[in-house]
Amino acid sequence: MAFNFLKDLFDGKKRPPKTDITRRFELLGRVGQGSMSRVWRARDTASNKIVGLKVLDKEKTKRFEARFPPELKKPSEGEIAVTLNHPHIVKTYEWGITTDDEQFLVMDFVEGLGLSYLVDVQNDIMQKHRLDFMIQLGEAVRYLHEQKWIHRDLCPRNIMVTDGDNQIKLIDFGLVVPNTPPFQAPGNRTGTANYMAPELIKRMRTDQRIDIFSYAITCFEMFTRRHPWEAAETLEAVLQHINTPPIDIREQVPGIDEQVAAAIMKGLQIEPRDRWQTVEPMIQQFREAHHRLSPKKRTRPPAGIKLADEQPDAPPPKKRTAAPTPGITIAAEPGAGAPPKPGIRLADDEPQPAEAPRKKPAAHTGSKSTENSPAKPAKPAGAAAPGIRLADDSPAGGTPKGTAPPTGQPGIRLADDE
Repeated sequence: MAFNFLKDLFDGKKRPPKTDITRRFELLGRVGQGSMSRVWRARDTASNKIVGLKVLDKEKTKRFEARFPPELKKPSEGEIAVTLNHPHIVKTYEWGITTDDEQFLVMDFVEGLGLSYLVDVQNDIMQKHRLDFMIQLGEAVRYLHEQKWIHRDLCPRNIMVTDGDNQIKLIDFGLVVPNTPPFQAPGNRTGTANYMAPELIKRMRTDQRIDIFSYAITCFEMFTRRHPWEAAETLEAVLQHINTPPIDIREQVPGIDEQVAAAIMKGLQIEPRDRWQTVEPMIQQFREAHHRLSPKKRTRPPAGIKLADEQPDAPPPKKRTAAPTPGITIAAEPGAGAPPKPGIRLADDEPQPAEAPRKKPAAHTGSKSTENSPAKPAKPAGAAAPGIRLADDSPAGGTPKGTAPPTGQPGIRLADDE
C-alpha cells in the first residue's frame, strides 16, 4: 500500500513545479490569518489581476494530513478547491508549491465582509437579507455534497458576503474530506468546537449530516447572535452538544416564522437520524418561507421546485395556504377557531388550548436564564407549532456507539488526542 501511494505521488499524481511567490506575486497586504494559513491581497504578475493568495502553514498542514493513513490518498485543499465551481463558493484558479515547500492557492479576491461580523452587529444587511444568506449558503453546501465532499468546518468565519450584491462565498476548504466510507470512519475529530456535531465530538462515524448540524447552528446565529448552546470555552461546554438539547430559537426570537424555526431546530437534533438527512429539504423550507414573507424579493427556486406565480393585476384570493412541504406535514384546516398564520394551516384533530402568555425574554447575556419560576414541561427541541409535524426524510439508520468523550483542547479547532 505504501509503495503504491509513493508511486502515485511521484509518477501518476505529479506535484506542480515550485513557484517563487515573492517574484510571481506583488503582495499588497495581509487580509487574513487562519489556524493553518495566511492570506494576502496580491497582484498576479502573470495575469495582472488582483487575487487572493492563500499560503498554507507547512508544519500544521503536515500534522493534519498525517492523521489519514497514506493508503487513503487524501486530496489536498488545493486539489479539492480547483475542482469546485459554484456561484456561492470562492473560485480557486490554481494551486501549487512554493520554493519553501508550502502549498499555495490563487483565488478570486472577495471584496466584502465576513459573515461572523454581520452576525455580531445584526445591521440592516443582516436584517434584510438573512433568509437570502441562509438559502445561498445551503446551496453551496448542497453542491459540495453532490460532489461527494464533507466540509467539516462550516461556520461564519469561513463565509464572506460580497459588497454591493450581498452574495455568500464559502472560502475555506482546509478540512474537507471525501464523503466515502474510509473517510467516514470514526476517530478523526477536527473542526471548530462550537459547530461540531455530537457524533464528531464522540469520535463516531460521520457523514454529510455533520455539515447539516453546522449549517443549522450558523442559521441559528444569524437570527440570535448566539449559539444554541453556551459558547465552548471549556471542554464541559463542548460536551453540552451531547448531553443537553439546544435552546429553542422561538424563545430567543419571539415571532420568528414557524416554518423557518422548525427547519432550523430539526437541523440541530442531537441524533443524526433525527436531523435532515440531506440539506436539500432544509433549503426548501427556507425558500418557501422566503416566498411567503418576501414575494417581491424571492429568490428563484432550483429546478424541480414550482412556486405559484404572482398576479399583481388580479384581485388576491380570499385565503392563501402553503403548499405541502417535504419534511413537514400540514394538517387539514379547522372549520372554526382563530385564523391561522399566513401560509400555515392548523390541525383539526382537537381544539388547541389557549396558549399561556409568553414571558418576555431576558436581554442576551450569553448564558441561560436561571430565574425561579414554576416548572413547565420541557418543549422538545425542534418541535413544530400545533398542526405541523416534522417528518424524517429517509433516515439513514442509527449511528454506532462512540468512544470516550474528547480530552483535547477545545476552542478554535480540536485535534485528535494522541
